[in-house]
Amino acid sequence: MRHVSATEAKQALSRLLDAAQREPVVIQKQRRDVAVLLSMRDYERLTAMNVADFQDYCDRMSQRARERGLTEETLDTLLRDQV
Repeated sequence: MRHVSATEAKQALSRLLDAAQREPVVIQKQRRDVAVLLSMRDYERLTAMNVADFQDYCDRMSQRARERGLTEETLDTLLRDQV
């Protein structure tokens, strides 16, 4: 993974956009990592993974709720009482 300063990133954006197609580019400000420039393909892959992870989490919580006796009717009643 390549690291560049914010100043260099401003001066060489076009070159860094090309570099980001091969690997993420970390942008630093005052020697601290503050951002990452990555390809659209990598971004889409990461967001898809996040969605899949969240769906897996929801499925696991739903299963645990069913195992503990929570039904859709009970959930509807609980949610309706909160409004």
